[in-house]
Amino acid sequence: MKKKLNLIFYVFAFCLVFIDAEAQCSMCRAVLESEQDKSVAEGINNGIVYLMAFPYLLIGGLGYYIYRNYRSK
Repeated sequence: MKKKLNLIFYVFAFCLVFIDAEAQCSMCRAVLESEQDKSVAEGINNGIVYLMAFPYLLIGGLGYYIYRNYRSK
């Protein structure tokens, strides 16, 4: 039982770690590469990464909810 809880904790903690990623759609990339100020591009990249985190948190929460319901039966 303790091994399962440790595994769940480590998987959950791993999901919270953000890796610096460079992700953009092609139109955003074309517009941002033409500008001289790189802080706007970094802001766009950070926004995309943060928006990607929420679906993973929702799926993780749903998985935890299902796990708790099956465990209580």
